This record gives sequence, C-alpha cells and structure tokens, in this order.
Amino acid sequence: MILSGIFSNGLAASRLIAFCALSEKGNLDYCKKILYNMENPNTFSWNMVIRGCTDSGNPKDSIFLYKQMIITTRPDNHTYPLLFKICSRLNCYYLGQEILVHVLRNGHDHDVFVHNAMIHFLVSCGLLEDAYKVFDESPVRDLVSWNSLINGYVRSGRLREALMVFEKMKMESVEPDEVTIIGMVGVCAQLENLELGRELHRYFTDKRLNFSVPLCNALMDMYMKNGSFNEAKALFDRMDERTMVSWTIMISGFAKFGRLDEAGRLFNEMPEKGIVQWNALIGGYVQAKRGKEALVLFQEMQTVNVKPDEVTMVSCLSACAQLGALDIGIWIHHYIKKHNLSLTVSLGTALVDMYAKCGNIKKALQVFHEMPVRNSLTWTAAIGALAHHGNGHDALSYFLKMVDSGLRPDDITFLGVLSACCHGGLVEEGQKLFVQMNAKFKIPPKSKHYSCMVDLLGRAGLLEEAYELVERVPMEADASVWGALFFTCRVHGNIEIGEKAALKLLELDPGDSATYVLLANMYVEANMQHRARDVRKMMGERGLEKTPGCSSIEVNGHLSEFIVRDKRHPQSDQIYECLVHLTGQMEIVKYFPHIRYDLSFDSDVYSTM
Repeated sequence: MILSGIFSNGLAASRLIAFCALSEKGNLDYCKKILYNMENPNTFSWNMVIRGCTDSGNPKDSIFLYKQMIITTRPDNHTYPLLFKICSRLNCYYLGQEILVHVLRNGHDHDVFVHNAMIHFLVSCGLLEDAYKVFDESPVRDLVSWNSLINGYVRSGRLREALMVFEKMKMESVEPDEVTIIGMVGVCAQLENLELGRELHRYFTDKRLNFSVPLCNALMDMYMKNGSFNEAKALFDRMDERTMVSWTIMISGFAKFGRLDEAGRLFNEMPEKGIVQWNALIGGYVQAKRGKEALVLFQEMQTVNVKPDEVTMVSCLSACAQLGALDIGIWIHHYIKKHNLSLTVSLGTALVDMYAKCGNIKKALQVFHEMPVRNSLTWTAAIGALAHHGNGHDALSYFLKMVDSGLRPDDITFLGVLSACCHGGLVEEGQKLFVQMNAKFKIPPKSKHYSCMVDLLGRAGLLEEAYELVERVPMEADASVWGALFFTCRVHGNIEIGEKAALKLLELDPGDSATYVLLANMYVEANMQHRARDVRKMMGERGLEKTPGCSSIEVNGHLSEFIVRDKRHPQSDQIYECLVHLTGQMEIVKYFPHIRYDLSFDSDVYSTM
C-alpha cells in the first residue's frame, strides 16, 4: 500500500487501521503506528483505534487517544459511546462527567446512541436519579434507553422503581424485548410477584418469540422462588439446551424448599457437577436440618475430587453444629488451616457457632478472638455461645463491647443476650435490655423475645409478672410465649396459671401431644391423679401419641441416631444393657445421695463418702 501510494488514500488507510484494531489477527501497537504516521487521520480511524483499546487489556489507552484526537479531529456520535463504555467499565465517574461536558458542548446529547451510552454510564456509577433525569428530559429514546434504566434499577436492588419504569413503558406503548423481559422477570422473582411473572411469560408465548436459554433460566428462577415447581419443571423439560445455570436453578430451588428427593434426582442426572451444584444440595440438607445427609454428601464430594470452597465449609460446619459432631468440625477446621483458607467473617462465625453448639466454648472464643474482622453476626454467635453455656455475665459483657465498637445489634443479638440473662438469672439486666430494644435501638420485640422474658421471669419465680407480660404482648401471643409460661408454671407447681397456659396451647394446636403429656405430668406432680387420667383419656380419644424423642451421638467421627425403642443399631443389646445399669446407678443416687458410685460398667463397688 505504501509502495503503490494507496496508503495516502484516507479510506484505504482507515480500513487497514480497522483490521489491525479489531481483527483477531490484528496488532494494536502496529495500528497506533499507522495512525500516528497518517497525514490527516479521519474520525473513523481514531474511533477504530479507540474501540480496539477499549476491548483490550489496557482500556485506559482509549482516554489518551481521545485527548490526542481532539487536538486535530472533531469527535462524532460514535466516539462518545466508546468513551462512556470505558468510564462505566473502570467506574471513572469524574472522567465521565468531563466527557459529558464535551458531549453537551459539541451538541451530541440528542443523538440516540450517545444518549443511551450516557444513561448506561450514569446507571453503572449508581447515579440512578441523574440517569432518570437524562432519560426523562430527552426527546430521543428507544427500547435500549428503557432497558438500560430498568436493568440499572434491578442491579441496584431498587425493584419498585424498576417496576414503575416498566409500567410507564407500557403506558407509552413501547413493546418490550427479551432484555426487558429478563430484567422484569428478575424483579418478579425477588418481589415474589408470580402474577406479573406469568403475564410476562404469556406475552412472550403469545408473540411466538424464541425462548433463549437466558430467558428460560430467568423464568425458571422466578417460578422456583415463587414455589411454582411444576411450571419451572415444565420449562426445564422443554429446553433443548441446558446450561450449568439451568441445572443449578432447579437443584437450588428444590433444595431451598426442602424437596430434597427431587433435588437429588436432578443432581444425579446432571452430566457435569461443579462446586456450585454440590454446595446447593449440601446447603439444602443443612437448611432442612438433615445434617447427617449433608456430611455424607460432603464425603462423596471429596471422593470425586471436587475441591470444597468457603460456602461448602460454612454449610458443613452448620451441619456439625446441628448434630454436635465435634470431631468432624475439628477436622474441617484443620482442613481450613492446612489449605490456608482465609478466616473470613462468614467462615469464622460458622466456626464459633460450631464449637459453641458442640460444647467447646473455650475453642469458640479462641476462634472469635483470632478473627481479623468481625461483624454483628460474629458477635451474636459469641454472645449466643456464652448464653448457651450459662455464662450470663460474660455474654452481657460481650454485648456491651459490641455496642461500644459501633456495631448495631439486631433482633437475633437481643435474643442471645436475653437468653443469657435468662440462664444466668439476671432479671434486672434482662428487663433493662428488653426496654432498650425498642427505646434505644428501635427494634420492636418479637414473639421469641417475649418468650425469653417470660422464661426469665418464670425461672425467678415471678409468675404473676410473667403472666401479665403475656397479656401485654402487642401481637397475639403464640405457642412459644405460652409454652414458656407453661414450662415455668410446671417447674414451680403453679396449677392455676399453668392450666390457663396449657388450655391456650391446646387451643392454638390441639394436635400437639407434648402439651397433653406435660399437663398430665404437672397434675401427677401435684397429686391430682384424677385430672392426669382425664388428660390421658382426652389424648387417647383424639388419637394422639407421644412424639418419640430423637438423639444423636458422635463416636470416633461416626454419627449414630436413636429414637425411643430403637433396635436398628448393631450393638443395641449392649446399649440397652448399659442403660439398665445406668438406671440402677441413678436409683441408688436418688435414695442414697451420700453414696459415691462408679460408672464403669463392670464395677459394682460403691464406697461411702
């Protein structure tokens, strides 16, 4: 081109520049050399090099090129969208504002391409009010303008405003496209607006438009989050092409709502499984309080060499906390240290919670103090740990330290500290905190907080005050509040208030066998055998049986579960024999409290203190 003189032709040179800037076989450095050696490069040539830099690993070069360009050449309506794109990508707010001034000065603000790029830039920087102003005042706007604004609101979590813009769009008879529908379906998923989601689905169907994979995924996610499993499954079954996202949406949705058999079946059918899918299923089992199956899945995951991540660790630690599986929890902690996983807030909080619920309060507090960063959830876990272990004064001290550090407690934090006051007998402190909840921290007490206070007053023998508090509950007291009152009445033998609480519980849930059993036991302890018989008779007439208790124990990292009269364990004969032996020991302690006894199974030797 140089030898033949064609290079001096602006059109030919600009095509060469476009090739070097945009082709996979191009070369940006060579492209810039060509540009700088042209006598009068036109706007198209500058735009091509700027575009090439925008999509490269050094996007900031676009800005330097623009500064050189405006010395000799006038930018056009194709230049500014490229510059706004790079400002959005790099979150360069002030630079974008300077370019905005150039746009207004050069009169390009009425061009639809520039207008849309401006909206996208403002939305990307979180300036949604400015974006809406630009959108609303502009005489030029198309479907891209509407989509940019709607999706900006969606990404910022301002769903009601996204819905408002969509309604305005319909009023102006602007037909939505796939991008609009995907954005609005996301709104419906988060707002749980199933009817609008179905309306959008019908619109796309009626228009006989092609259902792309992203649209199908968005619709499935919306149906799943609204609990419409059949509609989600129907879409999934009709998909010709399924991505990892498609499978994950279905598995996560079923797992979240406790439909673990369906989630597991899809998981097994999945051609390839990544860490996200394993985490979804494990998390579903943990959420459903089926920690044992969650840990079994975790072991399977290791056998197929899928490396766990932070989400896996947090879920498995929660499973250990549910089961009291300390040995497995310690192994997970060692794994975290061995693989140098960062002790993030969520991971550290899960460790604190696991150690506390597995009985090792010392280790729980050690992890707490080792954490580089703590949030309110971490403090709440530590307070709950101390409360669970009866360290009421320490829990109260941690609560005060948390508030002094500038962190704001939430309703769960107050539940932990009130529970600590309850177990520690700190009546005055508990009452003071209960008042501060609303007065100082603007947190209205919920049923569980009232339940804690009733338990606190009841344990202290202040049953009349506890009953008055139940009567003052602003919302109607639920079973947790009446249950706390009933329990304390039974402990203190207060038949009058206990009967009122029991009758209210039976009114709330006539099928709860535990209430009948506890009421009958309260009558027996008060030597009111005839009333106890009446309660048992009523229970029999209603076809109710005592719900069997379930317990679990961890031995050498292996978990075993038991229910009443359970014979499934291979060593059940030896277990029952040991229980009989322990029962005998307990009888001796009951009738001869001055006797010191030996719990070893083979010993019948007792010595007097």
